[in-house]
Amino acid sequence: MNFETLKFEVAGNIATITLNRPDDANALDMRMADELLEVSVLCSCDPEVRAVIWTGTGKMFCAGGDLNDMHSQGDDKPAHLIKMATKLHGAVTRFNHMNAPVVMAINGTAAGGGFSMALSGDYVLASEKAKFISAYTASGLTPDGSSTYFLAKHVGLMRAKELLLTNRLLTATEAMEWGIVNLVVAPDELLAEANKLASTFAAGPTKSYGGLKKLLLSAYDSPLEQQLERETQGISGMMQTHDGPHGLESFLHKKTPVFKGE
Repeated sequence: MNFETLKFEVAGNIATITLNRPDDANALDMRMADELLEVSVLCSCDPEVRAVIWTGTGKMFCAGGDLNDMHSQGDDKPAHLIKMATKLHGAVTRFNHMNAPVVMAINGTAAGGGFSMALSGDYVLASEKAKFISAYTASGLTPDGSSTYFLAKHVGLMRAKELLLTNRLLTATEAMEWGIVNLVVAPDELLAEANKLASTFAAGPTKSYGGLKKLLLSAYDSPLEQQLERETQGISGMMQTHDGPHGLESFLHKKTPVFKGE
C-alpha cells in the first residue's frame, strides 16, 4: 500500500511506520494525519500485526504541525486544526487501545506534535541524537496529540508544567532520566534495537499486552475498587484465550510457551 507522507510495511508480525517528509522535517499536515489514522486502523484490525515500530526518516523524528500549512489556511485555521487534530487523536487512540505494543524509535528531534507522538508510545527508544521539546507555546499554541495526557503521568505535574511552559529542550539522555525514554542507543543501532524489541513483543501474548495497556490507561482515573474489578475481569478473561491457559500450563511444566496472540 502506497502513502504520500509515510512508509508502511508489515513483515514478521511487525508493522513499521516511518514518517517520510524529510524535506519538511517530517512535519504533520492534513495528509499525514489522514495516513496515520489509516495505518492505525490497519494495525488494529490486522491480527497478523503483533507489534508496531514508529520512526522517522532524515534528521528529525517530527517537528510537529506544519506551521506553513496552517498559516496558508487563512480564516479557515480553526476548522483546519479541528480536522487535523481529530484525525491525529484518532490515530493515537487506536494505537493505545490496540493489543500490539507500539515501539517508538525516535531518530531525531521530536517537537510539538512529534513530542506528543513520542509520549504516546508503549516503549520509547531514542537515538543519542534525539532531542525532545514541547514548543507549542513558542508559537502561541496549546498542546495536542496527547502530551497533556501522558506527560504528567511520565514525569510528574511540576516537571510537565516546566517542559510545557518553558519549552525546555531535553537531550535523549535527559529524557531517559526524566522518564520519557526507556533506552538511548547509538544512531546506527536504533532500528536494529527497535526490531529486536518488537520481535520479542510479536512473539508474546498479544491479548495479554492489550489487556495490560487498557488497565494502565485507566490507572490514574479509576477508584481502587473499579480498577481492581477491571483487573479481575482482565485476568479471568485471559483464561478464555489460547495464550492464557497455554502460558500457565507451560510455566507449570517448565516449558517455553509458544504464544499465538490469540
